[in-house]
Amino acid sequence: MITMEALQSAIKQRIDTYNTNDHPLNTRAVAIYDLIDSRNHILAEDVVSPFDVPRQNLSAMDGYAIAQGSTLAKDSTIEIIGESQAGSAYTGKLTEGQGVRIFTGAVVPDSCDTVIMQENTNFAEIRETLDKSQPYTITLTQSAQLDNNIRKQGEEIKLGEAVLTVGKRLNPTDISLLANLGIDKVKVFKPLTVGLLATGDELVAVGHALESLAQIYNSNTPTLKSLLSDLPIDIRDYGIVPDNLEQTTAAVHEAMQECDVLVSTAGVSVGDYDFLTTVIQQLGQINHYKVAMKPGKPFVFGELNKDLARPVLYFGLPGNPLSTVVGALQFVIPALWQMSGASIQEQPMQLSVKATLTNDVRKMAGRKDFQRGFLSQNDVGSYQVECFSSQQSHRIKQLSRANCFVVLDKDSGNVSANTMVTVQPFPWLYA
Repeated sequence: MITMEALQSAIKQRIDTYNTNDHPLNTRAVAIYDLIDSRNHILAEDVVSPFDVPRQNLSAMDGYAIAQGSTLAKDSTIEIIGESQAGSAYTGKLTEGQGVRIFTGAVVPDSCDTVIMQENTNFAEIRETLDKSQPYTITLTQSAQLDNNIRKQGEEIKLGEAVLTVGKRLNPTDISLLANLGIDKVKVFKPLTVGLLATGDELVAVGHALESLAQIYNSNTPTLKSLLSDLPIDIRDYGIVPDNLEQTTAAVHEAMQECDVLVSTAGVSVGDYDFLTTVIQQLGQINHYKVAMKPGKPFVFGELNKDLARPVLYFGLPGNPLSTVVGALQFVIPALWQMSGASIQEQPMQLSVKATLTNDVRKMAGRKDFQRGFLSQNDVGSYQVECFSSQQSHRIKQLSRANCFVVLDKDSGNVSANTMVTVQPFPWLYA
């Protein structure tokens, strides 16, 4: 039985090979997306700036733009002959000893080489008596330096500079950057197709009536769709397959013709009616089976490759809803981000914090344990976490009440209150 960390490493190595050899990123299909719809998609080419930023010299302050060659010493006087506003530049010529009133973000006239803050002039003393339609004179109350308070053309971004590169996962601030550059469309990697398959005679789709006490609703597919909703993928729902070898084989065979990845729930344990491991071995291979973690021990990582040009990666999650969530967070979601073409720096991190345990926790050594808990901050801002008293994996209400997993190491036994523990806040609380 493999450890969780070893399995995560094995999956990463396999996907590195997949991205290099099986489905190379540089040969992937691309798609053109409207900028507004591109969040979380992965850039397939560098984006270069179509112009300098700033496009011209701009004022960093409200004040006065002073003509080249003017005296900038304290008590010097400057004749103000015009005004430059944001969106309405002054286009006249200035000579030594002249200047224009200027506002933050306005274009600095070509003949000016410094901007003096209005606070460093006598503007406050004369403003009430000024007739701005006529030239007027200001006096410098402090000396000034050349090039002061000017945002130079191209000082932030040069024409042709790559502002975002291949592998960037587009976020709202990236969209802001590109919008500022007037870019309204981006080329991204075409979304992967991810198939979802639920198995079990007892399952009924949400929205349909339960016809017997032996039936339960299929919560795993809606849960996975929600968990995967931020990924740049297209989800294909293959519904519920009964516990039947022939029907399971047919469903998996259909999915492997249409998908890049297949994620199933249930049917991967050792019961008499768990057929998925058999089907995966017939149509491909199992790379790893069973992981030393709780919940989620009967996890399968494999690939479907029979008669295919490239393999379809396979993740088999247990049918227990809690196990589905843990397995998706620890294995499936990181793998899909890696497969999507996101660079290492752009693949979302699983946030972990240290917190003080507020109650005693029971645990048996042997498997890494993910216990449901509630993370909070005390009056001085330190993290504290309460583990729920019952950690039975069938308790679905507790999962909804929790806001984190308390992660206890494989070799750990019982843990006492006031111990510092590792906590993983649920990512949807801070994404």
